[in-house]
Amino acid sequence: MNDATRRSFLGLVSAGATTLLPARHAQAAAETGVASAIDDACMLTPQSEEGPYYLDPKLVRADIAEGRPGVPLAFRLRVIEAGACTPIAGARVDIWHCDARGLYSAFRDQGDSHNIDQSGRTFLRGTQLADTGGWAAFKTIYPGWYAGRATHIHFKVFLDDRTVLTGQTFFPEALNEFIYSNVPDYSGRPKQRLVINANDRVATDADPDHHAYCAIKEERDRYVAMLTLAVDRNGKLAAEPSGPPTRARWINDRLAAVVPGLKRSPF
Repeated sequence: MNDATRRSFLGLVSAGATTLLPARHAQAAAETGVASAIDDACMLTPQSEEGPYYLDPKLVRADIAEGRPGVPLAFRLRVIEAGACTPIAGARVDIWHCDARGLYSAFRDQGDSHNIDQSGRTFLRGTQLADTGGWAAFKTIYPGWYAGRATHIHFKVFLDDRTVLTGQTFFPEALNEFIYSNVPDYSGRPKQRLVINANDRVATDADPDHHAYCAIKEERDRYVAMLTLAVDRNGKLAAEPSGPPTRARWINDRLAAVVPGLKRSPF
């Protein structure tokens, strides 16, 4: 993978990193024009559906990859109190996601042909407790995709054994497209990837303002994904959507759907 090419793609996706600045830097941020980004970070993170693949394997661990092939990814979540922007130390954070080929551990009927059994496996699942700054960090791989969904990682936040946030974070489509087209661990799938951020019902319905989209940066030997989770410790968990899922809209202009800012409609 050519370094210059990778960096050109990362230039499209690094701007969101300003949302990770702590609240005490708000005044300095205002002087540099990113105060609104900090305000966004302190807004309540939208709830999203848990989906069918959650379980608690009771594995408190930072390294969740278990040797699964893929692009190395450091995934860092910061739990804060919505509004006050103060970190919540000790919050329990669970994450889970699929591997490079779209497989989840612990479940049957996986894969493009729904014939792969991953029962009893625990890869790409784990729990961490937030440190004094509210940070929980995981060592994993860049998630793959499976039919009907855009690229995502699931998370849950618990306070005092009570779930206060269930959600999903999404990744920049320009980077997704590049990795899935060029990295052998992800490429060569028998089916085309039809659902992306622009037409994923969970992404568009639960998070139309992109508050749960992660910021990405490139390091020498991995990508780093970061997201601030602003929670209401006294709030009630929103009910998950009921009824059949909304069918994804067909993308007519894939380039317009993948690259932000193009002055044309993807649909």
